[in-house]
Amino acid sequence: MTRVDFHSNVPGKLAYACRLVRKAYLSNDGGHKVIVVGDQAALQAFDTQLWTFSQLDFLPHCGLRHPLADQTPILLADAAEPLDDAPHHDILVNLSPEPPPLFARFARLIEIVGDDDADRAAARDRFRFYRDRGYPIQHHDVGRA
Repeated sequence: MTRVDFHSNVPGKLAYACRLVRKAYLSNDGGHKVIVVGDQAALQAFDTQLWTFSQLDFLPHCGLRHPLADQTPILLADAAEPLDDAPHHDILVNLSPEPPPLFARFARLIEIVGDDDADRAAARDRFRFYRDRGYPIQHHDVGRA
């Protein structure tokens, strides 16, 4: 069953997502493959942030439909795209206000919740959605760290 992690009260949501993706990609156990899902504006901003957030790290990434997607460890997918033919199902990072389609095919789903009221309200709905379906949820309150 998919493990769901909520990281809430996150200032700088995209920068935080970059750090999480970097940590997963560089993990000591061989690295994880990650798909980041969101709307086009969020994905464009995230793509830019991946190129600029660290001068010392290169995080190979491309779009889900790119010809090299099956060889690339970090993929960016529009929330409207089906994920049924995704080349891997390790970690899914959600930057969208809705639960991503086919999230249950992934070993882990990471929900990143900003520190604004609208993002928190949408996250509460997603939390209930996952909880009501019996998914194990872990919560990390970044604002309290």
